Amino acid sequence: MTKFIPALFFLMMGTNPIYAQQTDAEKEVISLSETKWIWMAEKNVDSLALLFHDKAVFVHMGGAWGKEQELNIIKGGGIWYKKATLHDVSVAIMGSTAILLNRITLMAVVGGNEVTNPFEVTEVYVKEATGWKLGSLSFTKLMSPPDNTKH
Repeated sequence: MTKFIPALFFLMMGTNPIYAQQTDAEKEVISLSETKWIWMAEKNVDSLALLFHDKAVFVHMGGAWGKEQELNIIKGGGIWYKKATLHDVSVAIMGSTAILLNRITLMAVVGGNEVTNPFEVTEVYVKEATGWKLGSLSFTKLMSPPDNTKH
């Protein structure tokens, strides 16, 4: 038994956990997502139009729609994504698809009223010849605010 414990210790120390490191592609998608939140806050529909896939879908508390309607809502101020505070982020890449999960607190102006809500946001990106395109953005409202102690 005493020989087993040191051997296990050295085995564990020599093993580099995959989940503790991010690949370049994962870092790229996370960075792109963070930039997207800035563009949404700034109502930068020109940059968002390049990022959003032509067949993208957007799922909100009030319904679901495509790229053009989302851009028109942002441009017209129907929803102003004023500030997204990111609490947790994870990304999984499977071939040419990346699924990113964000736990956020979103301050937004909706129909002229400022609201703040906790969300789990699912973003699906598809890798194309020109780079990553956002294929889906889906908001799930959480019952309680994100735990700020987790990182």
